[in-house]
Amino acid sequence: MQQRQIVRVFWSVVFVGLLGSCSPFSKLQKNGTQEEKYKGAVEYYKKKDWYRAGMLFEELIPVLKGSNESEMAQFYYAYTQYNQQLYSVSAQLFQRFYETFARSDKAHEAQYMYALSQYKDTPKYNLDQSNTVVATSALQDFVNAYPQSEFRDECTNMILELRRRLEQKAYEKAKLYHKTSGFNIASLKSSVVSIDNFQKEFPDSQYNEELAYLKVDAQYNYALNSLEIKQKERFAEAVAFYQALIDKYPQSKYLKQAEKMYETSVKEVERITKLEKEKEQQKQNDANRPAKVTAASN
Repeated sequence: MQQRQIVRVFWSVVFVGLLGSCSPFSKLQKNGTQEEKYKGAVEYYKKKDWYRAGMLFEELIPVLKGSNESEMAQFYYAYTQYNQQLYSVSAQLFQRFYETFARSDKAHEAQYMYALSQYKDTPKYNLDQSNTVVATSALQDFVNAYPQSEFRDECTNMILELRRRLEQKAYEKAKLYHKTSGFNIASLKSSVVSIDNFQKEFPDSQYNEELAYLKVDAQYNYALNSLEIKQKERFAEAVAFYQALIDKYPQSKYLKQAEKMYETSVKEVERITKLEKEKEQQKQNDANRPAKVTAASN
């Protein structure tokens, strides 16, 4: 019984294959002239049969070089890939088009579609954002090249969205360093650096108040866990970060927590400064003692 079913499936596949090989598309692909294939590709394109249109255009492009149809074949082919959601492929094809046909009346649209393809190919904020940076740059390049374009506002909105995504990613990264900073001193340092980079890149971010406080916290604990020779400098930086916090956010909800670390940091700086002076005085006393002994013996 099972063998009969296998045989039945086999002949079904063969039958479907034979039907496919006799289809108009297969006949056109195998036996059609260059002109017939181009006409058929355009017809499939108009019917939104992106797969068949794409197969024909891909086959035609190498043999159409130098012809009147070459430009549109490449333009349509890029769209067939885009409409199949093959965005990395369509990005390459649209870029190649506007670089090859820079004077074409389609170059403007092709550069927009390149940027849009890059935008469509970006991941969620919690994944690697390399593509997001590329997409943002592509959209900005388009806006700069075509400031009067009908696509300008759409591109601007996409740029803002991608920047928010990068902002969210950078914020989560800074928070992650701070969250794991209790495990080792390297994470504390990385937390401070990451927050500092965030503040420079996103000066108007809604997260900056919270991160300004976390920067104080990370630097304070970094100093607390440092070698004594490094503590004065690092506590002084914690004091500076606190002052930056209260200057920018005088009514911050984090002030009470930050103030405790600030007061301890100031005391530590004073304590270490006092110790340094005492040590320096001791060195001077030790240096002067032999001279006094010699003078007395004479």
